[in-house]
Amino acid sequence: MSRWTWYRLGGRARYLFRPRDAEQLALLTVRARHENLPVKVLGCGANVLVSDDGFDGVVVRLDGPAFRRVEHQEGRVCAGAGVDLMPFSRDCSERGLSGLEFMAGIPASIGGAIRMNAGGPQGEFGDVVCEVKVLTPDGAIEDWPKQRLGFGYRKSEIGDAIVLSATLELVEADPQRVTKVYEDFFEQKRSSQPMGQQSAGCVFKNPPGQSAGALIDRAGLKGTRCGEAYVSPQHANFIVADPGATASDVLGLIDKVRDRVRDVFDVELDVEIDIWRPQRKASLV
Repeated sequence: MSRWTWYRLGGRARYLFRPRDAEQLALLTVRARHENLPVKVLGCGANVLVSDDGFDGVVVRLDGPAFRRVEHQEGRVCAGAGVDLMPFSRDCSERGLSGLEFMAGIPASIGGAIRMNAGGPQGEFGDVVCEVKVLTPDGAIEDWPKQRLGFGYRKSEIGDAIVLSATLELVEADPQRVTKVYEDFFEQKRSSQPMGQQSAGCVFKNPPGQSAGALIDRAGLKGTRCGEAYVSPQHANFIVADPGATASDVLGLIDKVRDRVRDVFDVELDVEIDIWRPQRKASLV
């Protein structure tokens, strides 16, 4: 799995499936459920840490043309789950469609951005979502309104359903102004985060009313290492993997950071990244 994630870490997956369309994906999910095989969808791999032991299930990549379509319709945009969020949000900004400027510098697929409600202090992805087309675990394709998605801080109620596409409502505005805001956000991210290094973005969620990065910094953990993984001196909520690092190094450092912050501040940090661990053995053969 190391070739598919931003961390460039992780063992092997039992199966990798790249469906042609939603119907083919539905057949797979029903078959996998009958075989008791776990299924995980991998978007851009920017928020994922795969165990060194890999993932003993089915990994789905929605990177075919059917999942990367973008359609513009009078302020509304329908985007497939496999669309890359950063170039998509830049394109919308350059068209004068406001609402996604704050996604500058956030690597994700549309599906991943919905599942984790990606965003920051300026706004969240769920703010612009009208409706999401999903594939349910029993193979049905349904349109879910925003109210059913249960967006919250870095979460949604997608559950075991798979995002196929989303309809977004954006506001028409001056293209130059919107693009300038996008570029300012991107420059802010680039200057404050280790964007060019192997990481998975912010590792921990912010506790209510507090900053996880600030707590980690105040605990004196910047630069702390575990094997070839270390807490970024640039932004304490990033764990960077040097060449030769393993997923176990990152996991060990996550535990070390959580223990230290708990001891110093009596605050429990919750992990924001998606950690994939081994599953039961099964076969589709």
